[in-house]
Amino acid sequence: MRKSLPPGFVDRLRFIVGDGFAIDDEETLARHGHDETPNLTPSLPDVVVRPGSTDEVQQVMRACAERGVFVTPRGAGSGKSGGCVPVYGGVVMALDRLTSIREIDRENQIARVEPGVILQPFQEAVEAEGMFYPPDPASLSWCTLGGNVACNAGGPRALKYGVTGRYVLGIEAVLPTGELIRTGRSTTKGVCGYDVTSLLVGSEGTLGIITGITLRLLPNPRYVETALAVFPDTGPAVRAVSAILARGILPRTLEYMDRDSIEAVKVMNPPYRFPVGAGAALILETDGDSEQGSLDALSRCIEVATEHGAVDAFIAQDAKQRRDIWASRRLLSEATRKIKKHKVSEDIVVPRNKIPEMVTRTGLLGEKHGLKTCSFGHAGDGNLHTQVLFDDLQQMVQVEALLDDLFDTVLELGGTISGEHGVGLSKKKYLPKELGTDVVALQQRLKDSFDPAGILNPGKFLPDKLLLHAAKAAAGA
Repeated sequence: MRKSLPPGFVDRLRFIVGDGFAIDDEETLARHGHDETPNLTPSLPDVVVRPGSTDEVQQVMRACAERGVFVTPRGAGSGKSGGCVPVYGGVVMALDRLTSIREIDRENQIARVEPGVILQPFQEAVEAEGMFYPPDPASLSWCTLGGNVACNAGGPRALKYGVTGRYVLGIEAVLPTGELIRTGRSTTKGVCGYDVTSLLVGSEGTLGIITGITLRLLPNPRYVETALAVFPDTGPAVRAVSAILARGILPRTLEYMDRDSIEAVKVMNPPYRFPVGAGAALILETDGDSEQGSLDALSRCIEVATEHGAVDAFIAQDAKQRRDIWASRRLLSEATRKIKKHKVSEDIVVPRNKIPEMVTRTGLLGEKHGLKTCSFGHAGDGNLHTQVLFDDLQQMVQVEALLDDLFDTVLELGGTISGEHGVGLSKKKYLPKELGTDVVALQQRLKDSFDPAGILNPGKFLPDKLLLHAAKAAAGA
């Protein structure tokens, strides 16, 4: 279902945001018709609107509510589940002009920001004040804080520090009706009423448009120590992960790479050269206020890894060697693109002790469907980034069949279909399998209470028939 904009509607939007910020040329529409999800067909909006203030967001939202026009919020477009793809056209609400760090409060250890602030510069600004903001998704150099909150982003440091939602104290948001709400608080504690803030976190832009965020900060760890351990196979590596945590050691990262991932990285000539025959690897990182304490914790990790079969271990001696280790890991996404012309990247989670079985069964699924796979990710919390690699887009039928089997396997092992990327478009058909139809129906009722006309980010993770019914009702109103 696609609905053309009412006559004169773009002119009305230009009156609100200014002539240069309601854009409908072909190049701009094409650029805003997709995110970083490789296996989704782009869908173009009718117009891209770039409001410059919360008031302008409210005015645009009211105009769209009055005429039943669909609105899709968008941050940087770095998502990998199709969450900002405007499947039914209408308005893309791009928040890239709302880029103010309103406040960094060192005394109370909080920050107030607008949604378009890029994560990495924000982290640097916070660290300049002696504080620390832990979430670190791979796209940190260009993803936005608003998008991170909407998708509850994680990253390697989530093992010790948790995902984005742990740091969101309050949210300012514009509802689909144009109303402005402020949820949460600026204090560490507070238990008044329903936790609407947590409901908005991870809602993928379906309940409200985030225009302001209050974030909790931590003291900046003074010392960080990094190491890389190499194993002959997946089993010993994952058993080492469980053993490290069982010994009472909590690294801030425990990253895993399987044999195929290591081989993929080798073609990129990485700074760290893996030994011949490496079958798995762990990147381990510890931090704290004491250099000796951080190094001791890392040394204990290496001892446990060695006890469980590590054949090589390298501890970074300085910042450059730390960067080299992480560069070898961060090259993975680009490296896997060189193996085949196309790839689909999933972010499944299974219990830690099920990782060896999950990796083995993923390889078997690749053989079953005639496709190449590899796995890497955050072993400490069971979060695997499973890559499906292929050369011909005509193989998408095989890819989809493999994904059906993959998610069935994940749920059979007690896992979840998404640890970081969200559900969006790409996984919504699997959501009832994980949550059950009763919980999906409850989510639909929550959606209806926030968005009775069904105009905000339609088509995302809820059944299409319900959304289309709401959209048709709005169009006929």
